[in-house]
Amino acid sequence: MAAVKIGLLGFGTVGRGVYKVLNSHREKIYNTLGVEVEIARVLVRNLEKYQKTYPELSNLFTENPREVIDDPEIKIVVEVMGGIKPALDYVLQAMRNGKSVITANKDMVAEHGRELFATHEEQGVDFLFEASVAGGIPIIRTLKESLAGNNFKEVIGIINGTTNYMLTKMSLYGAPYEEVLKEAQEKGYAEADPTSDVEGFDAARKLAILASIAFNSRVTFKDVYAEGITRITPIDIQYARELGGVIKLLGIAKEDEEGIEVRVHPTIIPQSHPLAAVNDVFNAIFVEGDAVGPLMFYGRGAGEFPTASAVVGDIIEAVKNISHHDTGRIGCTCYLEKPVKPIGEISTKYYIRLVVEDKPGVLASVAQVFGNQGVSIASVIQKRSIEDLAELVVMTHRVKERHIRDAVSILKGMSTVREIANVIRAEGDF
Repeated sequence: MAAVKIGLLGFGTVGRGVYKVLNSHREKIYNTLGVEVEIARVLVRNLEKYQKTYPELSNLFTENPREVIDDPEIKIVVEVMGGIKPALDYVLQAMRNGKSVITANKDMVAEHGRELFATHEEQGVDFLFEASVAGGIPIIRTLKESLAGNNFKEVIGIINGTTNYMLTKMSLYGAPYEEVLKEAQEKGYAEADPTSDVEGFDAARKLAILASIAFNSRVTFKDVYAEGITRITPIDIQYARELGGVIKLLGIAKEDEEGIEVRVHPTIIPQSHPLAAVNDVFNAIFVEGDAVGPLMFYGRGAGEFPTASAVVGDIIEAVKNISHHDTGRIGCTCYLEKPVKPIGEISTKYYIRLVVEDKPGVLASVAQVFGNQGVSIASVIQKRSIEDLAELVVMTHRVKERHIRDAVSILKGMSTVREIANVIRAEGDF
């Protein structure tokens, strides 16, 4: 082949990054593949705007998706437009037209993976999605191929840079949530509507993808319990530090004989844990396989060039496969159907901060409630006294979530308990 032609769906931050990386590395890519890689068409929403902004590329732009997905000369379609509709329809049609597809779209993969992989297998084309999780960190292909000889015990990750940046600022400077959110928005790390990031939905979609690969069983976005960082305060961060811990928004996927657990929430981890030192907008994913042992992957989880790096890596893989008439060789790895455990059945440790009346017998009554619900207390520390009130921090041993919820529900109804200020899950030894 003289050249492999590519169609881009979208020319936002990632799309522009892909174009720049392909052009700046043109010689290296040619020497690697033995063929040219050429962007032949780019789908945009506003043709006039893009032709005016990028006049040197005006002949590439189109508002008609059919000029990309139906063009027989285009062999690879790269979807970087985001969202589920119409991206899903375009991608499915492209594969039905015999084109390999590369995407950075975590929403689409997490919610429609079954349909996407079924179509890719039916058509014998590549469907590659390295950029859908953790930007430039090469975790998807690593789990699917390099570490395929392992059974995984757990996959735990910091997979949202926005919230990691915010928690880092809160930890370093004691700044409140509202202040660091505003700063993150000003720096472009958070959207005007930050809900997907701060409520844990973005991380939940990525975790669904990682868990599906790691445990060979389909996990979708709706299977993942998600809780965000909006209730985390500088006080909680300070108390966690005094306990020897750090608060991070983690995606946690584990498997035991009862099934798979998949959850995203703020978590206190020991300061000695490898993830505890991951700060700012960086992402990191910690995995443990039965053969390889513990591994951690670290890097930039978003941005123009880190994400473009992952997309271009997939493009090179797809071109190799086309050149060797070997497309579709790496299929879906979800060949099992394992149950996903309800959040109430997961077991972990808990940090509970309460405000109670400061008088004799209150602590004993609180401890009795926990004991009656099967919650074993590791420690109770009185932190502050405010007039006639006392602030308590309770750390539990490992216990099922439903028992904690029952205990908290009873405590909320007690006249001597003024507030359950926060409940934060904890992993590791303190």
